[in-house]
Parts: sequence; C-alpha cells; structure tokens
Amino acid sequence: MAPNPAPSHTLSRPNAGRIRRPAAAAAAALTAVALLSACGYGSKADDKSSDTKANATATAGDSGAKLSADTVKIGYFANLTHGTPLVGLQEGIFQKELGATQIKTQVFNAGPAEIEALNAGSIDIGWLGPSPAINGYTKSDGKSLKIIGGSASGGVKLVVNPDKVSSLDDLKGKKIATPQLGNTQDVALLNYLAGKGYKVDAATGAGDVSVVRTDNKVTPDAYRQGSIDGAWVPEPTASKLVTLGAKVLLNEKDVWPDRKFVITNIIVSQKFLKEHPDVVEAVLRGSVKTNDFIKADSEKAKADANEAIRKAAGNALEPAVLDPAWADIDFLDDPLANTLQAEADHAVTAGLLKQPNLDGIYDLTLLNKVLAAQGRPAVADAGLGTK
Repeated sequence: MAPNPAPSHTLSRPNAGRIRRPAAAAAAALTAVALLSACGYGSKADDKSSDTKANATATAGDSGAKLSADTVKIGYFANLTHGTPLVGLQEGIFQKELGATQIKTQVFNAGPAEIEALNAGSIDIGWLGPSPAINGYTKSDGKSLKIIGGSASGGVKLVVNPDKVSSLDDLKGKKIATPQLGNTQDVALLNYLAGKGYKVDAATGAGDVSVVRTDNKVTPDAYRQGSIDGAWVPEPTASKLVTLGAKVLLNEKDVWPDRKFVITNIIVSQKFLKEHPDVVEAVLRGSVKTNDFIKADSEKAKADANEAIRKAAGNALEPAVLDPAWADIDFLDDPLANTLQAEADHAVTAGLLKQPNLDGIYDLTLLNKVLAAQGRPAVADAGLGTK
C-alpha cells in the first residue's frame, strides 16, 4: 500500500501520513449534494417508529430514582454497525436502566432524516455515523447536537471482482462503487485514490478510477450485472458481495493507526441533554452494559442483532453474510474523537467540505461518569469537548 502524504492541516496523529483516511465529514457541506447516508447501510425498512412499554417498576436502573422524563425517543438504523441499540433494545438492557421511562424508537434509513428528526424533537438520542453528525453540528452552528459516546469502529472494506482487479495497484480504469456522494465511505475511497496518485473529480466521480455512487441496497445487483468492478462499502454489504464472488482487497482498518476509526457514535439533542441529563446518563449506562454484553456473548448478541434487523427491515441476514460482517465490527464506548477530526480533515482535502469548526461537538461528561462508576478510565474528546 503506497503511502499517502498527509496535508499540512491534517490532524497530527501517529502514522497520519500513511493514508489520508476518508471522511465522515464529507457530510457537512456538500453544497450541491447535501444528502449523506450515515450508517443505514442496506436497510430495506422505511423510517418507522414504535413504542417499548416501560417496566412496572418506577425506578431507574440500580439508582432507585425516578427519572425526569416519562419518554425518551431513540433513533438508529437496522444495520449491524448499529449493533449496540439493536442488541440493547432486544435484550431489554436499556429499558432496565430507564425504569418507568418509556422508550419510543424510530428506525431510519439515512443520516439526514435522523438529523431532521433530532432537530424537530421527533427523537432525543440517536446512533449515527460520523458524517451526518458533523453535518448536523456544523449546519446548526454547533447548536443542534452533541456526541456523547462511541458505539462502533470498523466494518468497512474495499471488495472487488478478482477477475478484473488483482491488486491495489490495478484500480485504474475500474468502476468502484460507494454508497453516496460525500458519505464516509465515498470520501474514504477518494482519499485513498488520491494517495495512490489517481486523479478523480470528486463531484462527478470521473477520472482515472470511476467512482460510482450506488445505494447499498442495489450494489449487489450492480456487481452481479457487471456494471461495477468493486465497492468501498460498509458491512453487511461488503460480505454480501463476497458471497457473490468478490474478494476483499483492503480492510479499512488497515489504513488507521491501531486499526480503529469511528463508524457509529451516540448523539443527543442539546435541549434534551440540558433538560434530562439523568435520562441521558441512563441511556449511556445501557449502552456501556450492552457493549459489555456483546463482548461477553458475541454469538447471542449477533443473533439478537439479526432478529432486530428482521423485525425492522423485513428479513434477516444469512449466516454467510452475518458472520464475517459481525466479526469485523468492534463495539466500544470510546468515540475515537481523534479519528472524527481526521475524517473531517480528509473531507476537506477531498474538496467536498469547507473546513468545519468542530469545537464543542463532544460532551463526554456523562459517559465518563458512567465509566468511572465502573472503575474504568475516562475517554478523550481530542480537544473538541464542551468548553
């Protein structure tokens, strides 16, 4: 893999020059194309909502205190990179922490829709990819949301037709799909290609390599029909392509220091955070305990996530897709804030985003309180925390 010199404005971090990683940030200001797909990869369900009945107990978690809100509205995607809410809701972990507070859920297909719902008060807390989180924050001049915790890392691969692409140096003239113009994987590919010396027009996708923006739901058919030669896509789309004969040419983990980069965060409405910090804290306790559950019993958690996907999207994932996809996702509490800044820098480098001001995008106070109660070290905000 050829090195990719880091631009002077790129976040300083170990091995930053290895490859200029894609960008969550592409989301922010694609003037021509403000649509960003976040992490709702391949879900077939329309945005939908449902209520979860609260437990009979009037207390929250182990605290014995009644929470300040009767209802909390939670948004997420029916997608494996949102495994924390899928598993935690399926197992009742969040409800146990929330006690009598009712959970109302809404399943989304795209990041912009979830941001709109957050801004409108239709949801209070959500699981969301880095690009739409940056987009929502910058477009509101830092007033709409806060990132309050991490959820997942990894789960993104470059997969190709082995009959057409034999190595990473064999991409010239090929057609490579990404989920959407300016989404996290789109910037990742543009960034990677630039590091290899290929010239591509970011807006049109035309150039030495053709970048084809294709919805993840139809990418497998496009591959099957031969209209694309490969794709830089999240799970489970990557593993679905492998079942069709594609091979993994690059795991995006390999271009990041420590093989970690943010793919899903937890966000909250600033208004809800201010008015109901106890409810937010309970949700964060549920998230931390769910991630512990996933680590302790990955097979059960995987089955939970697949059942939640079946309920929300109408069909479960087959084992040949589910197993490798699940294995490639790391569930964690750390939001990996340094990688969010790096992704934003890479979006700027790709020409898809003006330099965003991310100061204050994080408020990890409650997460660190939850972690401290369990004797765990605090997580960092990379200097982008609440001032």
